[in-house]
Amino acid sequence: MATLSVNQNKLQKRLRRLAGEAIADYNMIEDGDKVMVCLSGGKDSYTLLDILLYLQKVAPIRFDIVAVNLDQKQPGFPEHVLPQYLSSIGVDYHILEKDTYSVVKEKIPEGKTTCSLCSRLRRGTLYTFADEIGATKMALGHHRDDIVETFFLNLFYGGTLKAMPPKLLSDDGRNVVIRPLAYCSEKDIEAYSALKEFPIIPCNLCGSQENLQRQVVKEMLLEWERKSPGRTEIMFRALQNVVPSQLADGQLFDFKSLRIDDNATPRFVDVMNL
Repeated sequence: MATLSVNQNKLQKRLRRLAGEAIADYNMIEDGDKVMVCLSGGKDSYTLLDILLYLQKVAPIRFDIVAVNLDQKQPGFPEHVLPQYLSSIGVDYHILEKDTYSVVKEKIPEGKTTCSLCSRLRRGTLYTFADEIGATKMALGHHRDDIVETFFLNLFYGGTLKAMPPKLLSDDGRNVVIRPLAYCSEKDIEAYSALKEFPIIPCNLCGSQENLQRQVVKEMLLEWERKSPGRTEIMFRALQNVVPSQLADGQLFDFKSLRIDDNATPRFVDVMNL
């Protein structure tokens, strides 16, 4: 790649810095880790792999990286693209072949959202493979916008107050999932992907569907960001500053036991008796 311009250099440094901060804040990668980078062929996972390879060179700890792609047998999927790219940059990799596409098409009626089932099938396969190869961490390419979007999806459609954590222990305790791009904006990642000219592979299974709930939320957040630049970052910071006593979850805060503290200092002082 040619010499970077000032703005391109700032972009690269910003993404590397933010990823490094997220990794440090949540202790995502430790000495001796084997990090399995889940590579879909999209801009986010390419950027994730690129940044982790850089951090691997400069970090004060040693960790291994292996890239893994799940070929879900979508029609027209260019099977040669990822092996060629990964071989060209000298990264250890595995291509898993599992026809989850047929399962999704069989189970989900035409026109309905396939993302949920597709995601579960993909996640189960990757979790199992990570266990098989002894990966201590599974790195996913979700960024700050994904996390905020997921928060609103759960708020609007799921009735829960949750998002995507930067670091997650799977339900069975066998996998630790990390999201090193948690502090990075989608806008920056998109610009970096174009700069690096990654060989992007589109998702024809779910990307062609219209009016998905996530797309509705994404457009809402983009409109908010246009009207009030920086709002997405503020909302993400809110997810890092949760105050359970100011919400309504009795499992997180013991509202039932709240009582007046008879030993507390009186708010008003009787000046006549001073």
